[in-house]
Amino acid sequence: MVELKNVTKFYTRGKQRVEVLCGIDLSIADGDFVALMGPSGSGKTTLLNLIGGLDRPSSGQVEVAGHHLEALSGAQLSRWRAAHVGFVFQFYNLLPMLSAQRNVELPLLLTSLSAAERRRRALIALELVGLADRARHRPAELSGGQEQRVAIARAVVSDPKLLVCDEPTGDLDRHTADEILTLLQRLNRDHGKTIVMVTHDPKAAEYARRQIHLDKGALSVGNGG
Repeated sequence: MVELKNVTKFYTRGKQRVEVLCGIDLSIADGDFVALMGPSGSGKTTLLNLIGGLDRPSSGQVEVAGHHLEALSGAQLSRWRAAHVGFVFQFYNLLPMLSAQRNVELPLLLTSLSAAERRRRALIALELVGLADRARHRPAELSGGQEQRVAIARAVVSDPKLLVCDEPTGDLDRHTADEILTLLQRLNRDHGKTIVMVTHDPKAAEYARRQIHLDKGALSVGNGG
């Protein structure tokens, strides 16, 4: 599913070059669930953004779902993301004036699906995350855990192969976080979603199949729970 070869990423600040990722080699199999861990500034989110096609490497190859992302144009990359990747963030990013159903439908607006089909698929996604009975509720009428479930439904509504999750439980209490992580486990185990999750929480990382640790832009690989 994911193959990175000698990937580097750096930024230039004035005359200073800031190295974020240093020669990363990484393979993630189809159907894996990987937790990316490491201290602040270690490059976790940068690596996640490269895998999700939100950023480009300074050098090296990033191949995901059979596509070399570094070779795609901006428009091609946008179409690739829409077809292959679902994104889950720490702060939900739901539109407050829209119902849960309409929020979940948003990625489908980029498709040629009819309004009725978009609604049907959104309701299926909400049922998958246990919120079919909250379809008409707006974000302000939902708990934090329910908002994140809506965000996960939005991420899977187009049936992507890959979910990239950036601190998906960072704004939740322990009990609610465990519910969300159990949901991610189920999406991985029962629905075959490949998941790459950035987290600073060792308890969250235990839900993954394996853990990958970053420190100063370099990788070390461990076993997940």
